[in-house]
Amino acid sequence: MIIPWETLAPETLENLIESFVLREGTDYGEHERSLEDKVADVKQQLKSGDVVLVWSELHETVNLMPRTQFHG
Repeated sequence: MIIPWETLAPETLENLIESFVLREGTDYGEHERSLEDKVADVKQQLKSGDVVLVWSELHETVNLMPRTQFHG
């Protein structure tokens, strides 16, 4: 189920995004990016609709994923 990110308290959204960014361990190439930059990128992707916030009833977890990968 997609959770509208706009309904979350700003602090909660920030914590979810930070947790996601830290757990992903993505390689950003030759230049490492700051946590703040990575969080800002994810927020922008949420706003544009490219990324969605998803609740899994099966696992009782919240995750971020590309909209194209969500099959709810």
